[in-house]
Amino acid sequence: MPKISAPTVAEHRAQRLRALLEAARVLVAEAGPDALTLTALAAQVGLSRPSLYEYFRSRDDLVAAMVEDELPRWIAELEAEVARHADPADRIAAFVRTQLRMLTDGRHSAAVVLAGHALGPAAQERIMAEHARLFAPLVDALADLDVDHPELRARLIQGVVTAASPMLGADELANRRILDAAVHQVLHGLR
Repeated sequence: MPKISAPTVAEHRAQRLRALLEAARVLVAEAGPDALTLTALAAQVGLSRPSLYEYFRSRDDLVAAMVEDELPRWIAELEAEVARHADPADRIAAFVRTQLRMLTDGRHSAAVVLAGHALGPAAQERIMAEHARLFAPLVDALADLDVDHPELRARLIQGVVTAASPMLGADELANRRILDAAVHQVLHGLR
């Protein structure tokens, strides 16, 4: 019988899963998304590859688990920042600015990189279900402005965020211009 490092088997599995997801994030941060394989992860954590199949059936399953693990924190942070503003236009601007900051601050980099990687339909479906929650504060702000088709407009605004994010870098002044331009583009398109 394998030894467990927690009071219950369920707690042991939860701790192991947390450690595996963290090791996977480190692997992506250090070696890039293509380095993330079950074999590489097994080597990183000192487990056999078959042991990982208890947690992930495939690389796609691992990637989906990483994104699913990260998105609730991302959503909570985004919702908190948007909720600080009463005016719907300010909430939209906060959504754009916060997302761009989060995309570049390093804390969410593994999830961002992996979410954009080619995944199978099942993994994409799992990730898209979580992404729907991400847009809720933006959809609400758009609805408060009486913008037609707020769900569609939220997706289009996310396109602006997605387009702007690779332009951000180490230059604070350039980043501020990009953030301001993205917010202006989004708000100007609404009026």
